[in-house]
Amino acid sequence: MIAPGETIGILGGGQLGRMIALAAANLGYRCHVYAPEADSIAADVCAAFTQGHYDDTEKLAAFAAQCAVVTYEFENVAATPLEAVTGHARLQPPARALEVAQDRVNEKTFVEALGGRPAPWAKVDNKADLLAAVERIGTPGILKTRRDGYDGKGQWRIMSTADAQALDLPTKPLIYEGFVTFEAEFSVILVRGADGDVRFWDSAENVHKAGILDRSTVPASPLILTQVEEARALAKQVADALDYVGVLTLEFFATDAGPVFNEMAPRVHNSGHWTIEGALTSQFENHVRAICGLPLGSTALAAKGVVMDNLIGDDAHDWPKILSDPANHLHLYGKEAVRPGRKMGHVTRLVL
Repeated sequence: MIAPGETIGILGGGQLGRMIALAAANLGYRCHVYAPEADSIAADVCAAFTQGHYDDTEKLAAFAAQCAVVTYEFENVAATPLEAVTGHARLQPPARALEVAQDRVNEKTFVEALGGRPAPWAKVDNKADLLAAVERIGTPGILKTRRDGYDGKGQWRIMSTADAQALDLPTKPLIYEGFVTFEAEFSVILVRGADGDVRFWDSAENVHKAGILDRSTVPASPLILTQVEEARALAKQVADALDYVGVLTLEFFATDAGPVFNEMAPRVHNSGHWTIEGALTSQFENHVRAICGLPLGSTALAAKGVVMDNLIGDDAHDWPKILSDPANHLHLYGKEAVRPGRKMGHVTRLVL
């Protein structure tokens, strides 16, 4: 068990790291952020900050030597250099979770081995692979980079064979996924302690716009509620197989044939931001509890329902109007530059 007063290292300097640090401070921990960017909104609320690249093993080792445990706020940190961290501090969740989640082929292969059902997919390394995948799986479909894509980045819609033939492929490993006919999207967010204790938050129904999460609603629609148990069973299998410690998220499509796995994130997740006000213990606090070996808090709802809206780009300028409604809980992330498609904050409303 890591006692309050110790230092938690956070790899990544964005809003998820910021909210982890705020939860950690409430439990009496100090946080130290490591990120390549000089301007870190997570570092703004932390006791210490190291600027360094994720492949700089010397800096990583020096950073880890100042921490009792190290966690990460996003999955695009290369796993191999993190051996420099594990020589000095515990890394939670384990590096194996990164190895699986940061490559879409590894992720789908791993989930299929556990009995999960993703969309039909094929590995694509060249144009011939793409044309073969389109012929086998059909169109429409999505061509994605195997690594680093998020919020709709690194994706190309393929509506016909002609689209595939005309596409100038990027020089990166790719994956082709067939479209899934679905009624709704939802996420399963769990926390797993070092002792194997697993707890789930209520699953949010998620609505995306332009590939970015727009709204999460709890409770979800009736169709999703009938599929949550099966989706949770798969999520627990994933967590147990990885000997996972911390918060883990799996996203699903709700279809007429049951839940179809979309992707996993070995971290706290945007679709769980509602838990800050809407659950007895937020995803951020329980992540800190888990990685520090503390007893987990209750994941039960704190209200009848919750709605969380992301503030994307210029939406953040509406903060005076948002605050004029006393029922709104506003979270701004402290980002200076407002850009289209950039997550600037979120607002949560409880259904009492």
